[in-house]
Amino acid sequence: MNRQFVAGADFGSDSVRVVIVDVHSGETLSQGVCNYPRWAKRLYCDPEHNQFRQHPLDYIEAFTKAFLEALAIAGDEAREGLRAIGFDCTGSTPCPVDEKGTPLALLPEFAENPNAMFHLWKDHTAQEEAKEINRVFSEGPVDYLKYQGIYQSEWFWAKVLHTTRIDPAVREAAFTWMEHADWMPALLTGNTDPANAYRDSCAAGHKLLWNSEFGGLPDAETLSKLDPYLAKVAERFPKEGPRPSCTAVGTISKEWAEKLGVRDDVLIAGSSLDAHAGGVGAGAQLHTLVKVVGTSAVDMTVEHRENFAGKDTKAYLGLAEDSIIPGLMGVEAGQAGFGDVYAWLRETLLWPIREVAKDEAMYEQLRDRLLYEMEKRIDDEKLNEDLVSIEWLNGRRYPNLNENAKGAITGIKMGTSVPDLYRSLILGTLFGAKRMFDGYVEKGVEVERMVLVGGIAKKSSYIMQLMADLFDRPIMVAQETQMCAKGAAMFAAVAAGYYESLPAAQEVFCEKYEANFFPNKENAKRYEGLYRKYCEIGAFVDQI
Repeated sequence: MNRQFVAGADFGSDSVRVVIVDVHSGETLSQGVCNYPRWAKRLYCDPEHNQFRQHPLDYIEAFTKAFLEALAIAGDEAREGLRAIGFDCTGSTPCPVDEKGTPLALLPEFAENPNAMFHLWKDHTAQEEAKEINRVFSEGPVDYLKYQGIYQSEWFWAKVLHTTRIDPAVREAAFTWMEHADWMPALLTGNTDPANAYRDSCAAGHKLLWNSEFGGLPDAETLSKLDPYLAKVAERFPKEGPRPSCTAVGTISKEWAEKLGVRDDVLIAGSSLDAHAGGVGAGAQLHTLVKVVGTSAVDMTVEHRENFAGKDTKAYLGLAEDSIIPGLMGVEAGQAGFGDVYAWLRETLLWPIREVAKDEAMYEQLRDRLLYEMEKRIDDEKLNEDLVSIEWLNGRRYPNLNENAKGAITGIKMGTSVPDLYRSLILGTLFGAKRMFDGYVEKGVEVERMVLVGGIAKKSSYIMQLMADLFDRPIMVAQETQMCAKGAAMFAAVAAGYYESLPAAQEVFCEKYEANFFPNKENAKRYEGLYRKYCEIGAFVDQI
């Protein structure tokens, strides 16, 4: 029998990654990567005002190059045997589109207008609008924030409201708005009609607040209190509602089949937000939590809806139907700063070398070694019970979103060493993670084991062992390098009918669970006092 293959495309913040996977073995044959050319030049961005926009041509051009690269490496067998393509994208990353579903930035009159482009997830221009949304969405007879907690400026409704207020031309031309994760499957099938195009359950639930309990999106009356235009956007959302990531959206269009050099019967699958695809790729399922630890941290798992009955979960986690595994509530939480916190210390210590000594070679050499050397010199036998760090250098996501929260370090004295300070920051990030973890376990999320993904998980056995001790759970460190793209490939495999469900595909595609780190309760006891101090000082810092 000829081998058959699926592809997964992962659209990140800086680049797109494409993998070609054997559908029966789950083996990754090849990958292609391409940076977004305009984004690399930081076009259409204004960091001082929290504006981060991406041109749709970046997505089209980079995807095409990355896909062709992956396919060329995989060879003719993969080209002939490719059966389906799945996607994941950053989010909330919405874009205004016309009645045909064409992003306004692809029209000549809007080609250089940042407001007509995709508003990247990290765009925070809508902070004032988010405050209005939190008031309006929570004061009516229906609490539309029930499953997501405090609405963020990063999310769909805030961005739409902000941009259509400040740019009348975009407001007039935009028939509606589409998430990047929705637009890619629509683009490749040729069905971009906003009334009928695919909309993914993940973005709809976590960013647009779609929920069957509400009858769909927030109602027209509530949205109109903010702006009647928002009610029109909701009205133009497909009547059938969002669909899961493993949906068979349609077959590839003739134009895209020729552009990518594949058969014209290739199936186009659905999509999800990137972190959630990574959760699927790493094996998130009932009782298994996937934690992605990089510059920030994201926790993902799934749970039965009835486990949350009668419980107020808003402070600790976001919930959405079918957002990770169809039929279950997708559970997410996260920290705005994790590795970024350690990087802050590293860059602070290296500032004199780079800025005063102007020794770039030494800076580069030490930059790669400094955290590792500090970690080796941590003396856990001499634990400073007074030194406590609050990790909110990038604000706080969970629990209780506060984008304006600030970090703090207390208990420094003349004898405080740099390794002591580094350990304190490590404990701060882990205590913040534990505070979230304890909260959502209390709210009905059952976690028996954890899969850790990301550079920190692979590089620091010290941090991983501490996490196992503090969370009292076994931990496996995943080795897959393109986890999100692998999850997107699973969407394609299920959509094409090779597996009956995502959990069935995970049995083949995912790494087998073998714990690398086991909890030591005696070690955890040593940090109980510091953890209580962390919570007390955090409450104080929050007030000021």
